[in-house]
Amino acid sequence: MRGLEQKKTPLFDAVKAYVDNKIIPFHVPGHKQGRGLEEFRNYVGERVLQMDVNGMEDLDNACNPIGVIMEAERLCAQAFSAQDAYFLVNGTTAGVQAMILSTCEPGDEIIMPRNAHKSTIGGLILSGAVPVYIQPEIDERFGTAMGISEQSVKKAIKDHPYAKALFVINPTYYGVSSDLKSIVRIAHRHHMAVLADEAHGGHMSFHDDFPLTAMEVGADMSAVSLHKTAGSMTQSSILLTRGNIIPPEKIKQVINLTYTTSASYVLMSSLDVARKQMAIQGADLLENTLELVRWAREQINQTEGLRAFGKELIGEVGCYDFDETKLGINVMQLGYTGFEMEKKLRREYNIQIEMSDLYNILAIISIGDTKEDVQALVNALKDIAHKTGVKEVRNATRLPYKPQLIVSPRDAFYSHKKTILLREAAGEISAEMIMAYPPGIPVVCPGEKITKDIIDYVNILKEEQCQLQGTADPYVNRVQVLGSE
Repeated sequence: MRGLEQKKTPLFDAVKAYVDNKIIPFHVPGHKQGRGLEEFRNYVGERVLQMDVNGMEDLDNACNPIGVIMEAERLCAQAFSAQDAYFLVNGTTAGVQAMILSTCEPGDEIIMPRNAHKSTIGGLILSGAVPVYIQPEIDERFGTAMGISEQSVKKAIKDHPYAKALFVINPTYYGVSSDLKSIVRIAHRHHMAVLADEAHGGHMSFHDDFPLTAMEVGADMSAVSLHKTAGSMTQSSILLTRGNIIPPEKIKQVINLTYTTSASYVLMSSLDVARKQMAIQGADLLENTLELVRWAREQINQTEGLRAFGKELIGEVGCYDFDETKLGINVMQLGYTGFEMEKKLRREYNIQIEMSDLYNILAIISIGDTKEDVQALVNALKDIAHKTGVKEVRNATRLPYKPQLIVSPRDAFYSHKKTILLREAAGEISAEMIMAYPPGIPVVCPGEKITKDIIDYVNILKEEQCQLQGTADPYVNRVQVLGSE
């Protein structure tokens, strides 16, 4: 019965019926099915603009779904082993912030890894919660953050027994998963809700060779980017919930605080269809994806100077399981930084990878990739390695993961600020985030002390022309810090 139900796409069908019925629109949006935006319509096509409609009786309303959106969300919850699902059209950022707002009031503590995405800092500012940071394990060979260990969670809970929630990342940007099942059990024994950022795990429910998901191990809430790895359109995500720790009425109220009253039916329809596809065909699609990425990893690891890391990390502290579709490649031995390799692949081989850091590049291999495309990436990397040869490692600087939290992110955000030169900021308390994007993990957060190590690291990122975000100064020559009235 479940398989038959998952073949339905109630929201997408309703939108198609609206288009097919040739409704005369005296409602927003003002482009009126594309007729008022001719240049754009001529490029993207008429149909997608005909689908760009607004809430009405037959199409339901995303802020209070009682019709086809509600039915589509129920099918989504079923597919992802959740009790409830909520469609999001502001990305997983909206889901992450909704999770924190649903569980924490001003002054409440929330335990979370320090390498969490910038959206969590926004959630702290909005809620007034105070973070208790767990430092992730670091793989010194590749300079990447791993997951959090069971021991570090136990210590954080022992030191902060009244924290309201535990926030986890499953998996990390580079594919590492912590022992989520054990972590959930520990947190629940201490009456703490478990919130999961699964922005990069939207595909993991549908094939046995992936890490377990938050819903599968009994976590309370999970924010999932279907657009990243499960086929829906950019900016479309879902919020999944289960259990009775957090009342559904509270979750709905929180979502509606920041939810648009004009949710995109194009984005929501893509969620409806992506859910159907993964539920019906996901296992086969992902089997093909795994074959591609395993072949690519093997080819790359046969190339001198390159190292594509993967499931061999399992068993190290902080790595309980690994998502193989995250193709992380260490390029240090070729004498390149990851940033340089990213630029080289784009400029000379017409290939754009997902992200880079000082030592690595990351390619996301998904259900939409072909053997020809993956072959092109492998060939490009082999060509670069052949032309370059192995060199000495240029840079051994590590990310300074342990900044000291002085005041809460919310207090820092609302405090009086002053702007000073970055080079003079050592010892000051940051009033803003500084991060490389992607991955969007802050080097320093509001309320943390800026150190010389942090300044040196930011300068290295600037020298590598890395895309930096979070500061009022787009060039990060100046930073905002706390200042007296």
